[in-house]
Amino acid sequence: METAVHGRGIRKDNPALQKVLRIIIWILLIALAAFTLIPFAWMISSSLKLDREVFAFPMRWLPETYHWENYSLIWEKVPLLTYFKNTAFIAITVTLLQTLTSSFAAYAFAKLNFRGRDVLFLCYIGTIAVPWQAYMLPQFIMMRSMGLYDTLWAMVVLQAFSAFGVFLMRQFYRSIPTELCEAARLDGLSEYGIWARIMLPLSKAAIATLVIFTFVNTWNDYMGPMIYLTRDVNKTIQVGLRRFIQQYSSDYHLIMAASLCSLLPVSIVFLCLQRYFIEGIATSGLKG
Repeated sequence: METAVHGRGIRKDNPALQKVLRIIIWILLIALAAFTLIPFAWMISSSLKLDREVFAFPMRWLPETYHWENYSLIWEKVPLLTYFKNTAFIAITVTLLQTLTSSFAAYAFAKLNFRGRDVLFLCYIGTIAVPWQAYMLPQFIMMRSMGLYDTLWAMVVLQAFSAFGVFLMRQFYRSIPTELCEAARLDGLSEYGIWARIMLPLSKAAIATLVIFTFVNTWNDYMGPMIYLTRDVNKTIQVGLRRFIQQYSSDYHLIMAASLCSLLPVSIVFLCLQRYFIEGIATSGLKG
């Protein structure tokens, strides 16, 4: 009778049923994960085949002979190493600058009281709603007048600041008790000291989230390098892949190998920071 009245008592009184439900949930999650990974598995399989085997019917997931030489041929066809170096420089520099500038501005908007703070924050965040195409031409003219056109620094300067990063960091900083900052000020700690010794150590999850988003978006950026970088020595991996596809459109096995290589840095960054990323999602859910 008590089980009928208290609906949630079913799981408590029936551990076997609870275990079965947990197994079903795990099976569904594994099936969804496997379905999501099918395109990546096909990419890996195709990168180790000959071109005529990629679209062979019936499809073979495992190639008859593993052609590892495909991964060496792609570096000889186009200067992929140069593209990787350029993309790594832009992505790492932009990520560091965005993390620094966003955390600085977020601290001011979250923990400092000054006149017009909220209005200024709303105006700054409002720029997120402005489409990139609206200010693309003014940016191009500005970069050309500054002498940064067709240089890697043009991409760095344009992406050194992020309204989304400021919003993300500010929301996290607001969850940190203000009493910690006030106690630090009473102890004689400067605002830079509070930011470095208190705010940053407590915001690893938010920083990891911002690093992942910034690095992935910068690494996968195509339109920016396509517009501002013209010389082949300055091109990035995404533009280089497009050029590779145009020149070797029928060599699908090499295209898959090059695409897989371009995914490795992004995957490594995510795998290294996923623990903090998941921790940030779980923490924000508890705070809500």
